[in-house]
Amino acid sequence: MDLTLPAKNYTEGFCLFHRHSAKIRGREVRAKQLVTSEANSLRLYVGAKGKSRFLVIPSDDSEEPISSITKQLNIVRAVSRVDTLRLQHGHLNGANSSSSASNHSQSFEGFENNNHLRLLVRNGELENGFKFLEDMFFRGEIPDINACTILIRDLCKTGKIRKATRVMEILKDSRAVLDVRTYNILISGYCKSGEIGSALKLFERMSVSPDVVTYNTILRTLCGCGRLKQAMDVLDRQLQSECYPDVITYTILIEATCKESGVGKAMKLLDEMRNKGCKPDVVTYNVLIKGICKEGRLDEAIKFLNHMPSYGCQPNTITYNIILRSMCSTQRWMDAEKLLDDMVRKGCSPSVVTFNILINFLCRKGLLGRAINVLEKMPRHGCTPNSLSYKPLLHGFCKEKRMDRAIEFLNTMVSGGCYPDIMTYNTLLIALCKDGKVDVAAEIVNQLRSKGCSPVLITYNTIIDGLSKVGKTEDAIKFLDEMKGKGLEPAIITYSSLVGGLSRGGKVDEAIAFFHDLEEMGVRPNANTYNSIMLGLCNIQQTNRAIDFLAYMVARDCIPTEASYMILIEGLADEGLAKEALELHNELCSRGVVKKSSVEQVIVKNSV
Repeated sequence: MDLTLPAKNYTEGFCLFHRHSAKIRGREVRAKQLVTSEANSLRLYVGAKGKSRFLVIPSDDSEEPISSITKQLNIVRAVSRVDTLRLQHGHLNGANSSSSASNHSQSFEGFENNNHLRLLVRNGELENGFKFLEDMFFRGEIPDINACTILIRDLCKTGKIRKATRVMEILKDSRAVLDVRTYNILISGYCKSGEIGSALKLFERMSVSPDVVTYNTILRTLCGCGRLKQAMDVLDRQLQSECYPDVITYTILIEATCKESGVGKAMKLLDEMRNKGCKPDVVTYNVLIKGICKEGRLDEAIKFLNHMPSYGCQPNTITYNIILRSMCSTQRWMDAEKLLDDMVRKGCSPSVVTFNILINFLCRKGLLGRAINVLEKMPRHGCTPNSLSYKPLLHGFCKEKRMDRAIEFLNTMVSGGCYPDIMTYNTLLIALCKDGKVDVAAEIVNQLRSKGCSPVLITYNTIIDGLSKVGKTEDAIKFLDEMKGKGLEPAIITYSSLVGGLSRGGKVDEAIAFFHDLEEMGVRPNANTYNSIMLGLCNIQQTNRAIDFLAYMVARDCIPTEASYMILIEGLADEGLAKEALELHNELCSRGVVKKSSVEQVIVKNSV
């Protein structure tokens, strides 16, 4: 390719050459004869032999003939990445020496490389950015502090703390001018990843003065892991360094003091805060009110709430929510209703959380009607119910076996674009199956799938158990196959449900086949699984096989339960073998395996 460079400014020419360096790696740059209109220019030809040549054409007023200059033509070899152009001999046309030209090109290269680093970081190419930074460091270039700060931040966010640490090391070793923001971001990354030791070490070795953000990050972490005394020492250091604490600093310490030493000491810290001219905000007061409530002093918390305006701070929704939650936990429902009205009257709008606190409490107390009234108030206050608003009501209706109402609320919820979480669905499915409404439960599972909500293990276990109990084992097996197809591993309870359903439905041989499949998969059947098989055999008058199965059970180190023996005794009695049943009864009673009363009931039942 041809590249035309201005001859009057060789440095500019070199820079232009560098901008094209990525395109000409491994090629030859060769001067070509110029036309008259380009007499003040230099044309380079890029070949393929890894060399670069240039021809300097003088300006019109130059006295030196072209032929003379051509004889002084220098060959400039392009290094591996064509990073620099070095003149091998002398000066050209009054330009600076070759070392000066090299310095110019290196400076430009650093500028270009930092631009490339910024681009990589901006595009989220963290790995490439990190590798490129390492390359810059090995070439002795000073990386851009802002690009490196962002790289540290994003590496910390993705959990790559070691690489973030390495970026900081590169900055220090390359003598970049560090700022407090860079330190703050890495210290925060250490703290969030639980590396408090590394955070404190970096804090002690900072080459710039920490600011209030630095101190707040350290204090929050120390307080969060119960090291309040050490946090107070850091506060003393902060005061001595004349880096004045802000409202966040004191709020962090007040919250930790409430948890560790009680509200009394936290109040002293509040006084100190005010004395130093730092005005508490609503978050500070919310922390104190929460602490008072946790100490069981609800009335005092209410007084504090009422006095907040005199402190120059208006309560917010969170303030009222703290008090409401405490009222509900202490069974003061009437006071909670009054506080809600008072909150609205004073112009503080309730949030969805406010209503959810009340709904949850009322449902736990079984006051579903009043909970519905609260739910219906929500739109009037600009609040749209969410899944947490409906969840307590669904659980409440399931608990009271009012499944029609539960389904009604589920449909209302879903039609409004609000979907329960998978655990709420499971609660509903369990209740429906217990209520015998297995078909409705199966339909809900199908709805789950159609809405992209994938059933979990407990969902499948619930529906398989429900279908098995009502004899719909074919449908249950379909759900089992679907479950396996999604990579979910059936548990012993899954197979026990199916084995029991097949046995009760007279499909004992199919149940036994499932039983042996269990063993082949390395799953050890439990006593309930064995009992299901024995019960199925006894129901079809094959008690002898059931006795053999009991012997197999013992041989497999599965201890029979009282129910295991009762199944056999009842099976013998059902087949008219009352004498054998009584002999077995006496033997088992003498060993204390079964209760005498239980066996006598079986004998009496079958003798009538």
